[in-house]
Amino acid sequence: MSEPIVLRTDALRKRFGSLEVARDVSLSLPRGCRHALIGPNGAGKTTLINLITGQLKPDSGTISLEGEDITATPAATRVRRGLTRTFQINTLFPDLTPLEAVTLAVCERQRTAGQFWRGLFAHEEAIDESFAILTQLGLGDVATRTTRTLPYGQQRLLEIALALATRPRVLLLDEPAAGVPKDESAVLFDVISALPQDISVLFIEHDMDIVFRFATRIVVLVAGGVLLEADPETVRTDPRVREVYLGGAGHA
Repeated sequence: MSEPIVLRTDALRKRFGSLEVARDVSLSLPRGCRHALIGPNGAGKTTLINLITGQLKPDSGTISLEGEDITATPAATRVRRGLTRTFQINTLFPDLTPLEAVTLAVCERQRTAGQFWRGLFAHEEAIDESFAILTQLGLGDVATRTTRTLPYGQQRLLEIALALATRPRVLLLDEPAAGVPKDESAVLFDVISALPQDISVLFIEHDMDIVFRFATRIVVLVAGGVLLEADPETVRTDPRVREVYLGGAGHA
């Protein structure tokens, strides 16, 4: 029995002037999936994430979350309904500790962030939840260090911790391993792979070794449209994908 579809886009289209950046994009994310979104630079991958999360409004087409149309739903409301993306933590909370940052995110979800000035110890349950999330991601030992002092790989894990604080049903990761040293990126994706199975994950990634290792299904985007959606082996051997993205025999 197949898993129910959690997130669906149908025929999304978006233009910036004469440039069509999303061209009838339709995709479906089942519950618990680990799907990758790949394609050459300029294919429209980040634009698609921005459309799904509400940072951009599509010219046409629809987006649904667990069967409910959210095409016109504000971005903040989508987060509260379980559709979350990561942002770079080192540009958001560089002077907070991981525990403070994640606790603030938990308080935001609970609508108590306005009381955060009272101090951490006024939010004992939120602190406990935050520390549990950090421990789950291997960040318990650095929970009280200033974020800006953490290695970049741990900062990217902290981005995921912030996203988990919203209790997502769908997690969208835009190049989570970008800038992370090769040995740390494998650890990062081990964590992503081990996320709870009720969370559906769609990630953009350029490192095809990582994509083929961790994705259960791959969507190939070219010039704003879906060229192919298939299992990793089908994508690896498809001549069209090899021509426009994989570079001939380099990923055979």
